[in-house]
Amino acid sequence: PHQKVLTEWALRRGRAAIFADTGLGKSRMQLAWADRVASHTGKPVLILAPLAVAQQTVGAGAEIGIHVTHVKDGKDAHGPIAITNYDRLHRFDVSGFGGVVLDESSCIKHHTSKTLQTLLDAFKATPFKLCATATPAPNDWTELGTHAEFLGVCSRQEMLAEFFTHDGGDTSVWRLKGHARNIFWRWVCQWGALLRRPSDLGFDD
Repeated sequence: PHQKVLTEWALRRGRAAIFADTGLGKSRMQLAWADRVASHTGKPVLILAPLAVAQQTVGAGAEIGIHVTHVKDGKDAHGPIAITNYDRLHRFDVSGFGGVVLDESSCIKHHTSKTLQTLLDAFKATPFKLCATATPAPNDWTELGTHAEFLGVCSRQEMLAEFFTHDGGDTSVWRLKGHARNIFWRWVCQWGALLRRPSDLGFDD
């Protein structure tokens, strides 16, 4: 039941992140999300995934009656949902997609990475976006800013200015402001659902 609740929440948001721990069914949630977005927009949805994950996602879709086409080139992307590897994005004209899913979206955690900038540029105008990962910020909380920026919530710099402060003389180290801690997490929970176990949402583990 936690999968149903999170999927419905992400659909209401339109642009959202599901930060759910390993084994909680992120693949099923993002597939159900993509299926509804494709139906709503009348346009296909593109899922970007690491190399080893794409074929597993096709199998997960078959288990719940959602057809996913694993493609290596945009010209082969037929049907409502296509999945490809991140490194093949340059082979696609993304303007024809109504939605995008970043599977294992922790790949965008580094704000200086080429991957993040490529994705920001490619999907700036895409109306529906979903990020899914168990580890959105494995090093420090500032890494959540790249997800906020991709989803169009605010830029990473805007997030830092609002909730963080420089730690001492090192301008590369940011620290969450003490008085802003609760406000920061309430803000994150507006666009990101953080889940370690079903009981976090009141369901039976």
